[in-house]
Amino acid sequence: MKFKVTHFTEYLFSSDVFLEPHYLRLTPRQTPHNQVTAFGLDIFPEPEGLSYQTDEKGNLVHLCWFEGMTSQLSIKSESLIDVEEFNPLDFLLYPSEFFTLPFTYSEYQKSALASSLRFEPISDPLRHYGERIASEANFDTVTFITNLTRQIHDDFTVDYRQFGEPYKPDKTFELKTGSCRDLTWMQINLLRNMGVAARFVSGYFYFPIDPPIYELHAWVEVFLPGAGWVGLDPSHGIAASHSHIPIISSSSFEHAMPVTGTIRGEATSVLNTSVLIEVLD
Repeated sequence: MKFKVTHFTEYLFSSDVFLEPHYLRLTPRQTPHNQVTAFGLDIFPEPEGLSYQTDEKGNLVHLCWFEGMTSQLSIKSESLIDVEEFNPLDFLLYPSEFFTLPFTYSEYQKSALASSLRFEPISDPLRHYGERIASEANFDTVTFITNLTRQIHDDFTVDYRQFGEPYKPDKTFELKTGSCRDLTWMQINLLRNMGVAARFVSGYFYFPIDPPIYELHAWVEVFLPGAGWVGLDPSHGIAASHSHIPIISSSSFEHAMPVTGTIRGEATSVLNTSVLIEVLD
């Protein structure tokens, strides 16, 4: 399939401000199944400079800087992506000790995955929730991660919440509801507490809808030796496949935001966003 993704972000300020340098994380990620054939940015006001780089985790990032004062910042990205269908669970865990939980990463893996293993403490009820699902899966690794993802989808209500950081994992668990980023952050910390490396993914999720208007989506990736990074979407209860178009992956949600930067000035602001995904063939 060939997708065209148009992502628009606009900040409207109550008075003129000076824009400090801004990071833009909007370029879809190349994967073995996704090929980005074109990408373009339209920014207003026009930046004084724009650099294209990779961050600490190998994600593609733009840094733009400005001169002068402005009352708005608008950013439109357009991407063309060729996506092939694939089975996200077509892999072999290797070595065999990773077939079952708990497992232990090698010293090299622990070092490389350190930020994706760092967890915040969670409540006993949330921990027991994960342990129960692992026990019911006979501690089989693949069965556990897929069952956990499906169970979160079944037990929690997905709530549209456009702005704000993810809730703390315990708050989401207590509420039994949350946005995609809330459910993702809860699952990440539950997995990390159980010794499984997990990270936050920001991207797009395509499904037929009329009118075809979408939003930025979040899901989980876990690292399993022999499989690499495997995507899991608790909002839909499925493994991430060709309908998921990743942009950026990070151990922390703060570094997966599409736009980050600051301003100089006393203005308040209003944020408007929109995402359009079109199938071209």
